[in-house]
Parts: sequence; structure tokens; C-alpha cells
Amino acid sequence: MRNEKRIWLVTTDHLEDSLWFREEDDFKAGMNLLAAQVSRSAVIILAFILMSNHVHFVVYGTREDVLAFIHGFKMRYARYVQRKYGLQEFLRRNGVDLKEISAGDDQEALERVIAYVQMNCVAANICSHPSQYPWGSGGAFFNASPVKGCRLGDMSVRARRRILHCAIDLPADWLLCEEGYILPESYLNVKYVEELFRTPRRMNYFLASSSKAKNRLNSGETELPSFRDQTILSVLPDLCRTLFGKDSFSALTVSEQIEMLRQLRFRFSSNINQLARVTGLSYDAAARLMDSA
Repeated sequence: MRNEKRIWLVTTDHLEDSLWFREEDDFKAGMNLLAAQVSRSAVIILAFILMSNHVHFVVYGTREDVLAFIHGFKMRYARYVQRKYGLQEFLRRNGVDLKEISAGDDQEALERVIAYVQMNCVAANICSHPSQYPWGSGGAFFNASPVKGCRLGDMSVRARRRILHCAIDLPADWLLCEEGYILPESYLNVKYVEELFRTPRRMNYFLASSSKAKNRLNSGETELPSFRDQTILSVLPDLCRTLFGKDSFSALTVSEQIEMLRQLRFRFSSNINQLARVTGLSYDAAARLMDSA
């Protein structure tokens, strides 16, 4: 049983006081390091999404191979973060959950899981449909437009290593898009997923009825952040300098931090979870400060 291949939902714990991806270049690096890890792993990726503070994968393989895949990806990305931001042991304590998904008699269980993963970006109020979100597999399925990109085999070794943030030789027929990351269609099992759902209409039905979609409707649009974490993170230093003459949120006094949280909530409609992520506070600390505002 241990060496039997299964389909798994792989989810990392949500980081409450920091972000996996601080800016667009981090997402691109994440996409490329994911492609590198897939090329070195004995698993098949069916769907995935990279969110600001967590990631989801639907993966086929043995439990051991799936664990090796996700830990390998975390290690590669942590090294990138250490080189760029100087953060030590990033993601070391970021937990991982594996949940086995039945793909036998209950085909709909797998369809629901894939829809759940795809809808994370919509539930976060980032876009209106998964196909509009570049940092995942949402645009890969039932895409009538031809896939366009530069074959890795047509690039020099130096160019590949500079763009991909790794020295691994990836398959020559994998495609690099104009934005600078490996297209998911290069390594996803697109055919399997499309045959599973059979039609775009059926996939859209599961997307619209997924738990993520229902949670979005139940919570109400006003309770969701209106801006991406990376947008707020990019303007936070300027706000600190403009309002308080200081270069970072951590340099503010407690009363100034309270006012900054109030300003962020007013200007960007941020909720407590987002405020904690972009300021580096724990959820409890951010909530206490907001209660004092």
C-alpha cells in the first residue's frame, strides 16, 4: 500500500505573518522552480496554484514520492528567498498536509478537489475566473488558443539558468512564455484532466459549485480584500515614510502601527488576515492592535 500510486491534495499551512511571494518576480521564480522540481520528481501534476501565503497541488504518485516533491519544492524556493532577501530557514516550519483523493468509483471527488484548488484565486478576490490567474494551472484546461512560448532547447544554457534560477537541464520541448516562466502546459497532465471533466461546461459547473466559491458568496464581497498582498506590500514603505518619516513598519511605535493598520484597512479594504501577512505581525497581534484603533 505504501508504494501504491494515488492522487493526493497537497496543501501547505497558511503563513500568518509573512508571504511566500512578495512580488511578481517571486511568483515567476516559484513557477520556474516548480517546473525544475517536477522534472526531478516521480510524480504527475494534475492541477496547482501558488497563492501569496500558501500553495496547493493535486498530485499523482506514491506518498513517499509526493512528500519528496513538495519538500523539494519548498527547499528550492527557500534557497531563492535566502539569496534574495537574506531570510534564514524560510518555510522550514511551514507544515504540509496530504489528503488522499479517491479517483476510482467517485470521479466527482477528484473533480471537486481540482475545482477547489483552481478557485483559490477567485475566492481571494484576485480575479473572476481561474483562467485569469497566471500562477497556477487555471488557464491550461480547455484552452482554445494555441500555447505560445519559446522552446527551452532554442535558448543558450546561460540564458536558461539566468531566467530559471537553477542549473537543471529541463526538457528541450518545454515552453517559456514571454513573461519569463515555464508554461504549466509543459508538465501538467492536461489531457487527463480534460478527459476527467469531459467538457468546459462541466468544469465550470464544478468551479461555480466548489466550496471556495460558496465561501466567497457566503462571506460577502465586502469582507474580502480588494487588493493583492503584493500591491500593499509594495506601497507600505512609502506610506511609512510619508506618514511617520520611517522606512519600515517594524520601525513604527505601537501607536503608529495602530494608525498604519487603520490606514491600510481604510485605503485598501484589508481584513485582519491580510494586514498580518503584509506587516509581519501574527494574527493575534494584528487583531489586538486593530481592537485598539
